[in-house]
Amino acid sequence: MRPETLREMLSQCPLFEGLSDMDRGRLIELAIQRHLPKKALLFGEGDQADGFYLILSGSVKVFKTSPDGKEHILHIFGPGEPVGEVPVFSGKAFPAFAETLKKSDLLYFPRSRFLDLASRRPQILLNMLATLSVRLRQFAQKIEQLSLKEVASRLSETLLELAGEPSGTGKNGVAQLRITKGQLASQLGTTPETLSRTFQKMTRLGLIRVQSRRVEVLDRRGLQELASGNGPLEPDS
Repeated sequence: MRPETLREMLSQCPLFEGLSDMDRGRLIELAIQRHLPKKALLFGEGDQADGFYLILSGSVKVFKTSPDGKEHILHIFGPGEPVGEVPVFSGKAFPAFAETLKKSDLLYFPRSRFLDLASRRPQILLNMLATLSVRLRQFAQKIEQLSLKEVASRLSETLLELAGEPSGTGKNGVAQLRITKGQLASQLGTTPETLSRTFQKMTRLGLIRVQSRRVEVLDRRGLQELASGNGPLEPDS
């Protein structure tokens, strides 16, 4: 990818917002471009955090595995988002695995060179703090979901987030799933069977219409009530 294109992409990334064109050029000089196929491992749990990634295209899942090999997805990241930046600053090992979900283009920033530049450009550190605060809120929301909410509430919340705000009067939105339903079940902390039953119940109640990975929201208010824990579905385990 050409340096001019990379500079433009970095200018739209929150992590590097407010930097001069010269500073973005310095970042590109120290970064390594990587073009990875689907299911390529970026790093494993316990690997030394000697650098982090910025996604240019494609998507990456961050996950942990249980002793019996069961996978639990912690996050799905897409273009413009960093992956693995937290342990880079602490100098510790990666606490989870990261793997591409599809063919992806990424920039890899070696830890020592990036920290050297960041120490001379305080704006980078301020942006990094903002990014870390967002990640902290995401983790807090995920803990709340998994510990306090039923599967139907977790799913409703996810669909509303993916559908975004309605675009006009009477419009409820469409949630386009970026991952398979099996991966979505892992992310929501449930089984594919339970997730499938929940989709079926929500469809019968007229809340949604499902077509493969396209989920049309038919009753936004009903989903909002379900997300808050006051909806019509019986509890799921």
